Amino acid sequence: MDSRRQDDWLRADNVATAKQQCDKVVTSIFVNPSQFAPTEDLEKYPRTLDADVALLNTVNCDAVFSPSVAEMYPAGIVLDVSKQIGTFVEVKGKSHMLEGSVRPHFFRGVATVVTKLLNAIQPTHAFFGQKDGQQTAVVRTLVRDLLIPTKIVICPTTRDTDGLALSSRNRYLSSEQRARAPVLYKSLNAIEKLYAAGERDSRVLKTAGLTVLGSTDDVVVEYLSVADSLTLEEVDGAVGLNGAMVSGAIRLGNTRIIDNVLIGVA
Repeated sequence: MDSRRQDDWLRADNVATAKQQCDKVVTSIFVNPSQFAPTEDLEKYPRTLDADVALLNTVNCDAVFSPSVAEMYPAGIVLDVSKQIGTFVEVKGKSHMLEGSVRPHFFRGVATVVTKLLNAIQPTHAFFGQKDGQQTAVVRTLVRDLLIPTKIVICPTTRDTDGLALSSRNRYLSSEQRARAPVLYKSLNAIEKLYAAGERDSRVLKTAGLTVLGSTDDVVVEYLSVADSLTLEEVDGAVGLNGAMVSGAIRLGNTRIIDNVLIGVA
């Protein structure tokens, strides 16, 4: 699959799912500045609106909401959080760990833009991909706590044929890096299989995953986590009745890859 179209296909999959549950489907397309730190790739982040809209037309998306930065941040927006003004939303208790430990202001940006989008569109349902597992937990908590009457629906992670989760950042990978990139999913899959075989000790599960990651050259592991699926707190000992979200982040060169699977979750 052409990596330049990977996020497009992910959106198209979500639209197909939404069409089964809703009379009308609106897709939002917005590169959100408040999710980026000053050192991150906001300026290089892919923007392919025309191609996105063309593909969405093929799956009968009813409307596209693609606001400008000025519309979403009328007070203006800078990447330095200490200099930002205006209204922002934070979800305490779900934002500080995992991705939040590496990108401390990321979920503040997510929560803010999702609140704005839900307020602007006022949908009955909103569809998010499981690939950003922590984000789904943040959004569910946000909707519950702010009494937003939107049902959050989580769609399965869209993957390439070798298991790599589709992401717009995959296009940054060289051919050699792309060949190595599925190692993160292989690591998560090894943990999943070990759990299915009866192993419950989080330390044993994590060690198995790290062993897989260590088998591939030039992979920098940021984290590998076995966390309670509801609280997102790291499991210390046996995986409990809530099951777990097994997630990880690696770097290949300058490209960051994240992924997750759920174990023991109905």
